[in-house]
Amino acid sequence: MNNFEKYARAYFMPPVDCYDWVKKDYIDHPPTWCSVDLRDGNQALIEPMSLDEKVEFFQMLVDVGFKEIEVGFPAASETEYQFMRTLIERDMIPEDVTVQVLTQAREHIIKRTFEAVKGAPHAVIHVYNSTSVAQREQVFRKDREQVKQIAIDGAKLLKELAQETEGNFTFEYSPESFSGTEMEYAMEVCNAVLDIWQPTSENKAIINLPATVENAIPHVFASQVEYFHKFMKYRENTIISLHPHNDRGTGVATAELGILAGADRIEGTLFGNGERTGNVDIITLAMNMFSHGVDPGLDFSNMSEISEVYERLTRMQISPRQPYAGELVFTAFSGSHQDAIAKGMSWREDGHTQQWCVPYLPIDPKDVGRRYDSDVIRINSQSGKGGVNYILKQNFGISLPQKMREEVGYLVKDVSDKAHKELSPEWIYHIFEDHYINAKSLFTLDECHFKQEDGIVATATILHGGRQQVITGVGNGRLDAVSNAIKHYFDISYELSVYEEHSLTKGSSSKAVAYVGIICNKKKYWGVGIDPDIIKASIAALEVAVNKIEEIRNNEESKDERLLQITNYIYANYKTVTLDDLSEEFFLSKPYLSKYIKEKSGETFGDILKKVRMKKARAMLKSSNATVESIAESVGYQNVEHFNRIFKKMYDLTPVQFRNRK
Repeated sequence: MNNFEKYARAYFMPPVDCYDWVKKDYIDHPPTWCSVDLRDGNQALIEPMSLDEKVEFFQMLVDVGFKEIEVGFPAASETEYQFMRTLIERDMIPEDVTVQVLTQAREHIIKRTFEAVKGAPHAVIHVYNSTSVAQREQVFRKDREQVKQIAIDGAKLLKELAQETEGNFTFEYSPESFSGTEMEYAMEVCNAVLDIWQPTSENKAIINLPATVENAIPHVFASQVEYFHKFMKYRENTIISLHPHNDRGTGVATAELGILAGADRIEGTLFGNGERTGNVDIITLAMNMFSHGVDPGLDFSNMSEISEVYERLTRMQISPRQPYAGELVFTAFSGSHQDAIAKGMSWREDGHTQQWCVPYLPIDPKDVGRRYDSDVIRINSQSGKGGVNYILKQNFGISLPQKMREEVGYLVKDVSDKAHKELSPEWIYHIFEDHYINAKSLFTLDECHFKQEDGIVATATILHGGRQQVITGVGNGRLDAVSNAIKHYFDISYELSVYEEHSLTKGSSSKAVAYVGIICNKKKYWGVGIDPDIIKASIAALEVAVNKIEEIRNNEESKDERLLQITNYIYANYKTVTLDDLSEEFFLSKPYLSKYIKEKSGETFGDILKKVRMKKARAMLKSSNATVESIAESVGYQNVEHFNRIFKKMYDLTPVQFRNRK
């Protein structure tokens, strides 16, 4: 890169300061759009379109809403000529659409062009010749006057032939390579052409200023345009058109600043197709205006369909990062971006604003036919909890509890990281389903029945170790009662820390989703249940969560059936049960019963009874405002002092201290 000194600025500034455009901060109305896809775009293709393909492309441009379409250079080839004739003879040009044809300022080419447009309802005849220093000196070897005379002669011939040819015609002139032309000279040539045409308010002329090779910073081009806007002859009867190319990668900026500087019209192509780095991208220009609340007058609401037709007919590919149209332009993989988008969408759904204002999304993807669930948030190893939750919610109606999202996010990210792949919404759901809904279990609860008796009494059938057994639990609610039955069966302790539920918002609205989070030995375990019955869904979620506890996973043997029946009876009748009651219930002598309980459980009848009563007391202290005296009585202690001593011995806290503990 040591050859930079051989380059010099090849543009020319106006002879006076032209910077009024800089005082404007937005475009308040769209320009007249002219698509040049079928000429500039087509000539840049490796394999130009056939006649049938050009017809299909033309129809797409009409459907998008273009009212001016450059259809070709009729003198360049037989296909170009026949295409123009086909549109006219098949009556394919709508009444409100003007076709445009291109011709060099050469006599035989101009004549052939008028033959092609004969009978057109309305056509723009676009004549051009190069005026830049480089073209004059190197290509034509002509001086200023000689080059200007080419333009004058061409303008005269257009006027003569238009009077002799059937049709309705507008004239357009381009000083090709405008931005490489001295501004005073470019103005001189354009004014000479306008003197020939004598435009009127009823029959305006078009002066097109092409950045044939983009060679200046956009603000320079804007000043050049403003110079013409202020000082060109017949300005009130002349349309200033721009034809920016994209050699510096700033074609869109050049066009936008040119409009601020006074331009009325833009010639460009879909997706910026054109020679070298292409023409200005009309889609980007129009959608930029749309994003500022200005109707561009073009319809790109079916962007995917437009993209498909464009790629099929041109054999060109649209970049995944192409503004507004690329596959990935609305996609967020980053965890922080996904979280912000998800929160922004939620904010909007909650009715905080009618105006579109969502982080990282300059427009609503739905306005160009894109979908939030498959286009906006996509999941790979860079994604986060917010994105995963968004995918599950939008696609499957699963709205994770806030405290669960981090674990699920890391789980999904880990799969993507190890697979080195993006995860589809279906794949994400399968990961979630396998881990939280259909996780491998060591026990299942096949049936639950409830009755009201000093709280809720749950009787459940548990399948564990290949055997079905009945377990009993008492709690403040149904889920609490089932949870206590499980704790009793496995002789474990855990805390039911999170419970949330909602109706399934996708698929079947009759189903409910329940989320259960439990804490055991400082570890959190999650389960999810889905069922039309919310109680069944809640129990299913609890079952999944408890199955993940390590102590249970290491305990594959079922409990002694008789001991389970005995402890179930104690659990169901903890308030008044005695050893005599057990002896009578199970037809066993008290000595044998005491010995049996001790051998099978490692605890005495009295130890088990105290444990059951204290668990019930703890639950009541947490969930009710009842006095300690009434709680003591409810769990079977008439003497509150005795109750207090047992409670403190077991938990190292008095009942009052336990209730007041944070």
